[in-house]
This record gives sequence, C-alpha cells and structure tokens, in this order.
Amino acid sequence: MKDVIALTPKMPDSWAVVAGLYAGGPDVEAAGVNGGAVVQLRTADGRPLVAVEAPLLVHVAGEAERLLGDGVGAPPVPYWWTEVRASTAVPEAAPLAGSVAGRLRMLLGGAVWPAEAASLDVVAVPPGTGVTGITEAGLAVDVLTGSTAVVLVDRPVVPLNAWMSEILRTVAAAGLALQIVTPPHVRLTLPLRTALAGAPNRWVVQDSGNLYYDGLSGAELCWQDGTFTPVRTETGEGRVAEVFADASPATDRQLIVSFRVLHENVTDDLVLGGALRTAWTALTGTGPAGWGTAEPVNLPWSTDQLTALARERSPEPTHLLAVGHPGRPALATLRVSRTEGGVAEDVILTLGYGPDETPPLDAVEPLARTLATEHGLTSMLASLRRARRDLTVPPRFEAPPIPVSFTLGGADVRAAGLDHALRPPLDLSPVRLGTAVHYPLGDGTDAQAWTVLQRLSAHLKAVPAAG
Repeated sequence: MKDVIALTPKMPDSWAVVAGLYAGGPDVEAAGVNGGAVVQLRTADGRPLVAVEAPLLVHVAGEAERLLGDGVGAPPVPYWWTEVRASTAVPEAAPLAGSVAGRLRMLLGGAVWPAEAASLDVVAVPPGTGVTGITEAGLAVDVLTGSTAVVLVDRPVVPLNAWMSEILRTVAAAGLALQIVTPPHVRLTLPLRTALAGAPNRWVVQDSGNLYYDGLSGAELCWQDGTFTPVRTETGEGRVAEVFADASPATDRQLIVSFRVLHENVTDDLVLGGALRTAWTALTGTGPAGWGTAEPVNLPWSTDQLTALARERSPEPTHLLAVGHPGRPALATLRVSRTEGGVAEDVILTLGYGPDETPPLDAVEPLARTLATEHGLTSMLASLRRARRDLTVPPRFEAPPIPVSFTLGGADVRAAGLDHALRPPLDLSPVRLGTAVHYPLGDGTDAQAWTVLQRLSAHLKAVPAAG
C-alpha cells in the first residue's frame, strides 16, 4: 500500500471528503467498508483503488514528527490526521491518493505527507479486470493466499495504526498469517514490532535483487506455496542474510522497564494508569503526554479516560499505548487484564538516549520502592540495550537488552520466604524495599547478567524445605 496523509487544522467534513473523492472522475465509485469507518474508491469492475480512513483528531504534540519525520509541517495540536491509502495493484492509485489528500489540504489548510504526493489533478483510471485480495472485513491487501495476507508498505516508519490493527485482528480471526513487505530503509515502531514478533506473522524485507529476509531475525526467505518461508540449505539449516548481520554497533541506548502491578481490592473507585505515570515521572521528570489504542497516539493523557475504556472492555483485556513529550523519546505499552487476584496492569516502558546522554539507572531503585509501597508491585525488570534513540526498529541485528536489576514484590517475597529471598546463592546484594526485595544485577554492559538473573529466578521459585 502507498500511504498519503493529510494533516489539517479543520475537520474534513462531508463536503471536503466528497471533493476529494471526485479526484478520480466520474468512472470511480465510492463505497463504505469496515462498518463505514473507511471510504473506498473502486473502479466500475470492483477493483479497490484508494481507501480514505476516518479522520483522527490528534491532541498529542510530536506524533507527526515521530511517525513521519521532522519536516512534515504538521499544524499545531489539535489537528486532524486523515490517511489515504493507495493500492499497489493499479498504477493510477498512488496519484489518485495524492489528489484526494491535496484537495483536502486546499479546502482545509495544513500539510500533506509526503509533500510531493499532493496534487489537484483528476486521475483517469482505465477500465480493467481482476480484483486484489480483500479480507472478509473488506480490508484490501496486496496479495491474499490460502495461508497468508501480504501487505506492501513503503514509508520511513510503519506504525501500528488503526488500519494495521484491524488487519491483524481480521487475519488472525481467519487463521491467516500477516506478512508485511518493505524496502530495506523502512523501520517499524515498537508496538508494531511486538505485534509481528509472534508466529505466524512476519516482517519481510526486500533488499537488492531477489533477496528477501526477515527484518527481525535476519533469516533469508523465499516465496513458496503462497507464503514467505525460510530458505533451507541442503542440510536443512536456515541462513541469515549478510546485510542483516553486518550492522555497526549502535551508539544510542534504550532503557526498558517492565513491571506488573496488581490491584487486589477492585472497587468502582479504582483508577488505572497511576503506576505508569509514576514510572514515567521518576525516569523523565514529567508524566506521559498522551495515550490511545493505536498510532498515532491521539488522546491527551488521562487516567480517568483509560480506566473507563478498560472497564467498558472488561472482562476482555485492554491493550493501550502511551507516549511522552517531544524531546525525550518514550513509549509504553499497557495491558489491563482481569486475574484471579484482581486487576493487573502489565507495563513495558522504553526510553531512548543518545551517545551523550546518561540513562537514569540511579532512579530505578527508588522507583521500585515507590511501586512496591504504593501501587502493588508484583515484579519489575530493568534492562539496557544498544538501540536507536528514536525507539524505531531497523531491519538489522540489534543486541538483546542486558538486565540491570530485578525487583520481587511483597506477595512473592512472602511466598518464597523473606530469608530465602534475601540469601540467593549468588554474589548479589539484595535490598529490602518495604515488603519487596530489589536485586541490582549490573550496569547493563555485561551479558552475564542474564545468567545471574536465570539463577536468581530458579532460586526464588524453589520453595525452601520446612523446618
């Protein structure tokens, strides 16, 4: 798919959308799909050309720059974000998408990304036959086989936007794999990387020539039986693409803090998101800027609003995203779920630092203490890795994170026994944080910390003999 995005200070009302839809001339038909949330332009014979997503009101500064680049020229917040998506199966679809977005900008002001795509031309689409793959929900993909839905994407950063989230849900419900195919210059956001990390989904990178490889593992791939599958040698072993492995060590770093808090006393007064806000403030000096269910993250930070959404979706789990203020790259995923013990919040907070910046490792222990004494901390793992400051994921090898510390919450300390928890068979110096125990593991530079963490985990899970 070829994406063009209109960023406008005014909402695209029905007249503006109609003006945009006339960019295809009288031979192009419009139809609502996905419950009316998407307007799709089609040829008379049914070929999907362009999909116009429902406009999204963005209240969070920096999201356009994070996802589209610093020179995008977005209006001041709040502004309207309208994605216009062109099919790659029809050559005229891309200029048609640019004309739709260009007409929205002409009527409403603002900017178009990429700027060179915008026009006011009427794009004539010749008649033809054949229809691209369409999922049962009416979402156009580039290739649809009996096992796989393939989407071609070419934009600098591919986010987990509403369209991608819907495709993931649709293909999963249909028992299919989603494979996103991109050029080698493309990067993913962390939320999309997480969504694609599990089988059967895959990020496929098309490098020069006919080389295809997995953007997360580096495995060389080939198209076989309607899907991209690893290339095997004569001995049945896989191969890693040289371009993936031949990557310079990153000078930027990322601090990753993963934790779970459990609310045992669930009442109507329960407010979620407080632990995440506490962690964000402790590590950056300010709280989250915004939250949402997809990218761009569009809502101003509100624990009341995210609590209301989680309550509305209960007992099903709720997956949310949060971002920080411009200048300090910070991104978090939050999963709210019902458990036997109450309501759990699982958080992964990632912060980016350049080569001249120092990650706040000295703030991790005080944060663990606060979470343990005020928020019902179950466990927390802090780690450090060499990876991009902007938190995007390139199709190159990146070293795994190295543990910095681990904290065991009070309930699990009681289950293991305090004396047992304070005396691991390792050269560690546990620190009591009220009822919790904190284990410093290093400064994030020695990979042996993984071995230490594994031995510590085994020790804590071993119940000491009575007597």
